[in-house]
Amino acid sequence: MARMHSKKHGKSGSKRPVTKASPEWVGYSSNDVEENVSKLYKEGLNATAIGQKLRDIFGVPSVRNITNKRISQIIVESGGKIEYPDELLALIKRAMSVRRHLAANKSDKHNTVKLSHIEAKINRLVKYYRKVGKLPSDWTYDPVKAALLVK
Repeated sequence: MARMHSKKHGKSGSKRPVTKASPEWVGYSSNDVEENVSKLYKEGLNATAIGQKLRDIFGVPSVRNITNKRISQIIVESGGKIEYPDELLALIKRAMSVRRHLAANKSDKHNTVKLSHIEAKINRLVKYYRKVGKLPSDWTYDPVKAALLVK
């Protein structure tokens, strides 16, 4: 995992394939993958969980290479609505978890600093998503409201 304060990701981890073409061993057509995505969304999964399930269970290495669309695009086209980006919600959940920990362990200085790193990253993402238009221009991160949002 990358360090929170560096904005860099490092070199370790899996690499995407160089070619953008879908491998010939994938037994699903574009329509099959889109149907699976919309079905999994109706079951209550978010875009990240859908991608992981398609990869691990169905053997689809990349939805984008097969359909030429992102999972979020397929969800919106099938009538779904994505209110908040998945990575923002994941960071908010993480911040809430650290806040609960700090409520029980008030002298934990290390995680107090790490909470500020997490919240700084949340604020950077909020600034980006407001600029792109995925969040309303007046939306701000408030830990109390965010706790209600995540639940």
